[in-house]
Amino acid sequence: MQQKKGKFVPGGFALRIGRSRAGLGLFAKEPIKKGACIIEYVGRELSEAETYTSRSKYLFEVSKTKTIDGSVRSNIARYINHACKPNCEIEIRKSRVFVMAKRNIKAGEELHYDYDTEYFDEHIKPLGCRCIGCKPASEEKTARRVLAVDTESLPRGTKEKSAVALVR
Repeated sequence: MQQKKGKFVPGGFALRIGRSRAGLGLFAKEPIKKGACIIEYVGRELSEAETYTSRSKYLFEVSKTKTIDGSVRSNIARYINHACKPNCEIEIRKSRVFVMAKRNIKAGEELHYDYDTEYFDEHIKPLGCRCIGCKPASEEKTARRVLAVDTESLPRGTKEKSAVALVR
């Protein structure tokens, strides 16, 4: 789709939500040029008290005094996952959050940006980063093959599904 004028106007790109390495992700359905404004991260602005008591996974700190809760269903930007080597970056303009293409993005490619240190250390690092830069697909396939080999060594009568769950 044709990009609208202005750096901070989302280009109306065709995007889709789909299965990703980290759960659900947001994917480009068409090529996106470097520097394009892809989408705006939107949601309800929280009070300071709400910011500290909210259990939402989609909080975005815009400034020291403004936090957006992006959990509203209309905010499909909430499906953009973290990557250590992202193809997008965040730009904040007039207290609004825009996702910009850091490089040319191909149709079918998942959109990612770096969630920054605090969120990464609290939520991603303890479970292990699943981005393509940290865990290439070849390593993931190798791990699955190893799981299959390990399940064969389990005692007879163990159901395969249970065995896989035990090994994981």
